Amino acid sequence: MVKHVVLIEDEPNIIEAISFLLRQDGWQVTTHSQGDGALEAVREAAPDLVILDVMLPGRSGFEVLQELRQDPGLGNLPVLMLTAKGQARDREAAERYGASRYMTKPFSNSEMLAVVRELVA
Repeated sequence: MVKHVVLIEDEPNIIEAISFLLRQDGWQVTTHSQGDGALEAVREAAPDLVILDVMLPGRSGFEVLQELRQDPGLGNLPVLMLTAKGQARDREAAERYGASRYMTKPFSNSEMLAVVRELVA
């Protein structure tokens, strides 16, 4: 069975790189590029995993994560938070809001694949 990920990211180069990497690994990838409408995109796609950027236009990834965790149908969905900010307070916020894992940019392809595979194992 093909695993499905929703990638919520606003940087075109990162969208392209992660999408390519995951598709090469056999994943189905759906993308959404802003905080607004992200929850609806996840509901519609019914993925196995969400990769969520922290800094998004419209709403922050933290706001989206809070909404996901409060939704009875999506509350247990694995969420990998991505950010260019590696500060302790951002990592703590991600944990507080319920992120499954937290990864800083830039990241290696092997690191991304390992974490994604682990989160859906």
